[in-house]
Amino acid sequence: MSIWIPVTLAAAAFQTVRFMLQKSLSTVKLSAAGATFARFAYSAPLVVAGLLLYLLISGRSLPKLDLTFWSFVVVGGTAQILATICVVALFKQRNFAVGITFKKTEVIQTALVGLIILGEGVSLWGFVAILIGLMAVLLLSKTPGGDGKWWAHLTNRASLLGLGSGVLFAFSAVSYRGASLQLGDLEPAFRAGITLAAVTSFQMIAMASWLAWRDRAELRAVWETRNTGLFVGLTSMGGSFCWFLAFTLQNAAYVKALGQIELIFSLMASVLFFREKITGREIAGIALLGVSILALVMAI
Repeated sequence: MSIWIPVTLAAAAFQTVRFMLQKSLSTVKLSAAGATFARFAYSAPLVVAGLLLYLLISGRSLPKLDLTFWSFVVVGGTAQILATICVVALFKQRNFAVGITFKKTEVIQTALVGLIILGEGVSLWGFVAILIGLMAVLLLSKTPGGDGKWWAHLTNRASLLGLGSGVLFAFSAVSYRGASLQLGDLEPAFRAGITLAAVTSFQMIAMASWLAWRDRAELRAVWETRNTGLFVGLTSMGGSFCWFLAFTLQNAAYVKALGQIELIFSLMASVLFFREKITGREIAGIALLGVSILALVMAI
């Protein structure tokens, strides 16, 4: 079995736990921006410390990080910040499992973005999977109890946040793979560690600067929730490293396709931890999106 497969499964598990923690933070004390910043504030120092420790023990030095590398870092890091804010805000609109499902439309969009930016396309089966996935999104886009034409529900707040996060996460995934590929022939884990340290440091500095300018009270709130925030940072570090390592090893679209197993994890979290009810239509939408995932995985 290719190593990117278990690495991706681990990433999905870490990410589900992180989103659960961020959901708790956002519904208790923090805004969507604050819950997002908590992730970077408590993970970036850990990632950088880990990389520095590795360099010290191994006696190695960092490779040259050129403008192209940093361009991918900035684009990917910014897209991920905005995408995460969308997802955390989405948690207040729909339940946890459906929120994650909307977010996971990124697998469909990553294939398209990867083709445009890196020239990494998918097969005919990949396009079939995209069509199935779009059907699932249409099924999920209607707000429970809503009336009217189906296309009218594509413009509601929940749908726009979910689909928007999918686009942004797609750009971040492809950008991270692009940054990693700029590091040449270094071993995958080292490339992943360097890219992750660069991205999380940029994200922490960017969001801290923004909040210091626009909402200093939120910075204090992030510190006051540090007990939970620390676990957000730890799960974020574990999940992010696994995602970055997988992106280094495989086409981003295929990594995201397998990562859709997070849907199962999130459904379990929604029912078991948050005691939220899942409607039959939502289950059907999640199942249909799961079919699109399977079709895309089979295209590998």
